[in-house]
Amino acid sequence: MTTHAPDGFAAPFPLDLGGHALFLDFDGTLAGLQSNPDTVFLSPERISLLQSLAARMNSALAVVSGRDVRDLDRRIPGDIWRVGGHGSDICAPGQRPRAYAPAAPDSLHRALFELTNEHPGTRLEVKGPVLALHYRQVPEAREALNRKLGEILDHQPGYALQAGKMVFEAKPDGANKARAIARLMQMPPFRGRKPVMVGDDVTDEDGMREAIDRGGRAIKVGDGNTVADDRLADPQQVWAWLEDALG
Repeated sequence: MTTHAPDGFAAPFPLDLGGHALFLDFDGTLAGLQSNPDTVFLSPERISLLQSLAARMNSALAVVSGRDVRDLDRRIPGDIWRVGGHGSDICAPGQRPRAYAPAAPDSLHRALFELTNEHPGTRLEVKGPVLALHYRQVPEAREALNRKLGEILDHQPGYALQAGKMVFEAKPDGANKARAIARLMQMPPFRGRKPVMVGDDVTDEDGMREAIDRGGRAIKVGDGNTVADDRLADPQQVWAWLEDALG
């Protein structure tokens, strides 16, 4: 596991528009992290850049996020592949998400809501079947939340606990970015290309491993341990890398 410092525009390889398949995380990769995820949107210029890249790559570009796909669809245009819920929902270009998301079990929802009452400053975000408990305002609650959530999910078949940046997520067992990439790589226009996964959080590491295992590459955004050999410091440098690919 590499631990390179994010010391600048460090990705050593150019994006091959004809040979790579590109998988981009959203929060922390394309957009900076904010305390209120509802306020996060890309500028029209950056949306246009993504659309230009997708066109040049024959649509072999997907935004792969932990957000619910209906939420992601509000931020990424419909002519780009949108993958939500850590891979549980995939929308092809031109496809609209289903109107309603499958919900998490009521008992799990209630248990996590009660946990927010026990820890003021935490916030529960519902992302379809995925439930995210944010604790950015009370980082000292991390260990207690981790312990309690582990106990809750021990009694919730089909769900697993995923830690992220100032967040814990309860997500269905089948929801992970590696499976989403594996599925997409069997489809045109991704099939026959080398996958490149770009992400910032531990939730992206399984997708990075999948890309590397398939002979592709991975880029870690920011600091922290990673399986990726390449690194960019922040979303600004991600956009610089993407702009450079367009020439």
